[in-house]
Amino acid sequence: MFSPQGPTLRELAVQALSSVEHGYDLLAPKFDHTPFRTPDSILDAVGRALRPLGPFDAGLDLCCGTGAGMEVLRGLCRERVTGVDISAGMLAVGRERLCGAESVRSGVDDPGRLRADVSAGPSAGDPGRLCADLSVRPSAGDSGPSRVDRPERSRPAGAPPAVDWVRGDARALPFGSAFDLVVSFGAFGHFLPEELPGLFAQVHAVLRPGGRFAFPIMAPPGPSSPWYWGLLGFDTMMRVRNAFWRPPFVMYYRAFRLDDVQRELAGAGFEVDLHALPEFGERRDGSPRCRMVVARRGPGTPPV
Repeated sequence: MFSPQGPTLRELAVQALSSVEHGYDLLAPKFDHTPFRTPDSILDAVGRALRPLGPFDAGLDLCCGTGAGMEVLRGLCRERVTGVDISAGMLAVGRERLCGAESVRSGVDDPGRLRADVSAGPSAGDPGRLCADLSVRPSAGDSGPSRVDRPERSRPAGAPPAVDWVRGDARALPFGSAFDLVVSFGAFGHFLPEELPGLFAQVHAVLRPGGRFAFPIMAPPGPSSPWYWGLLGFDTMMRVRNAFWRPPFVMYYRAFRLDDVQRELAGAGFEVDLHALPEFGERRDGSPRCRMVVARRGPGTPPV
């Protein structure tokens, strides 16, 4: 479906009958050929809107999937960017895609050879340095979150940010207050409304004082739009599926509403600003079709 490289209807059905984690493991090799990937137009608009708020040293892509948002962070952060996701399959695809792209820019024909060269111990200025950081180390337990611990190295001026890929649950992030910027794209439909306070508290805790949490949010379509009925039908189908099938697959995109999000972010200790993304135009009432939410952890705000 979607394109010749995309998943088949049968593959989508198998994914939908799996857990969220296993479903995305199955979909990972073809995910970038589906409409579920955040469009480049949104990624680029968010990057442009965030640039005047920087520079940032360390950034986190929350629920990073195959790493579309990692490219946004690499253009904004000077020291390190980290992607965290519950699906090892999505992380593996993101790692291979980003590493392969870097090998082309570096003039290396075989990404595998680049990684092999890096494993021998590149200097901090080596163009293969990016791929040296692209490794997922499993945790000692069977199912708990795991993280990538990157050896600290001196960073020459102008070197690209180090890249880490971490398998973990966004509801129990395996980090301290380590980030100046957290972004997320298209992931919030996988969280029930009652999970948002805990999720936002986790983000608040991993931000340094003054750090920002940013993500785009589209205005909901009205009843006259076919998207309204399409989303309503999709949500209804998922609720029926979850009423009769286990494990559940949470994907309810109509439940993530701006008023609720602002309230829950404030409850987690954030100062919230809204930035219109003019690239996407306005609705009939003059309100933006797409906004970027920027939630700031105050300079003296303790973790919630």
